[in-house]
Amino acid sequence: MKSSRLLSILLLLQTRGRMTAAELARELEVSVRTVYRDAEALAAAGVPLYGDAGHSGGYQLLAGYRTRLTGLNTGEAEALFLTGMPGPAAELGLGPALSAAQLKLRAALPPELRAQADRMRLRFHLDAPGWYAEHEETPYLAQVADAVWRGRVIEVRYRRWKEPREVDRRLAPYGLVLKAGRWYLVAGPEGPRTYRIDQILTLRETTEEAEPPEDFDLATHWRRTQADFHARLHPEEALVRLSPHAAARLTGAQARALTTTGNPDPDLPGWTRAVLPIESQDQALSQFLSLGTEAEVLSPPTLRNAITSTLAAMTSRYT
Repeated sequence: MKSSRLLSILLLLQTRGRMTAAELARELEVSVRTVYRDAEALAAAGVPLYGDAGHSGGYQLLAGYRTRLTGLNTGEAEALFLTGMPGPAAELGLGPALSAAQLKLRAALPPELRAQADRMRLRFHLDAPGWYAEHEETPYLAQVADAVWRGRVIEVRYRRWKEPREVDRRLAPYGLVLKAGRWYLVAGPEGPRTYRIDQILTLRETTEEAEPPEDFDLATHWRRTQADFHARLHPEEALVRLSPHAAARLTGAQARALTTTGNPDPDLPGWTRAVLPIESQDQALSQFLSLGTEAEVLSPPTLRNAITSTLAAMTSRYT
């Protein structure tokens, strides 16, 4: 365990340059005192590592020093081959580069690890899009990716869901995200905001440089975006009673709410009474009507009345 940690410190300093003991401790999930001891061990082993004290100090390797101790264990080799995504790489124009990189990595592995990596590649395949998702054409993906790599402002004509449907935007690209088989661009300058790349109608790259804010982190931003989306997805609630059949048909946030708020219904043995999140009353009207006699909405009164009115209209139509 210690030898693996020492190698990690060496590789971190080799790739990132100067790092403080606190930064290394956070990266390795150990104490600062452990980092101090590991640094002493590396220095004693002859690694040209030196540290500077003070606010702007930290550990650093001697300029020009490179280690060849990049040996992978079995799990690491398997994980690297598992991360190969030929579909997205090809969409970005990186398919040949990915194949070449995997070929070089495979050739550098010892025979036993090469066999394990081949076994992983043959037995696992990543296919990100869902079953019912239609393939969306993204003719400008490669150009958007190029603008992200090079840090160039782009001018686009963009199709959105509200009026006016087509708008012109001048965007400073911050990063690309692949979510459920669909590509998104996170961009400024008014933002960061998220744009679906398949909704870009025209694109022109400019010579103006674009840099994300210094404190911007793409992964952190996307997690916040996802959290905000889910918070807005179910802004309302409904109190319902459900038969076992109806309860089994709930999914996602409603299934989780059933687990946390569900209690035996006092009036119908075997049924469950729970407070469920809903997107809107119109959406809930359609959902609970589809459950038929297996569910009953108790509140809010407006939703219950809407269901009653709809059932009365259906009865009138069919009689």
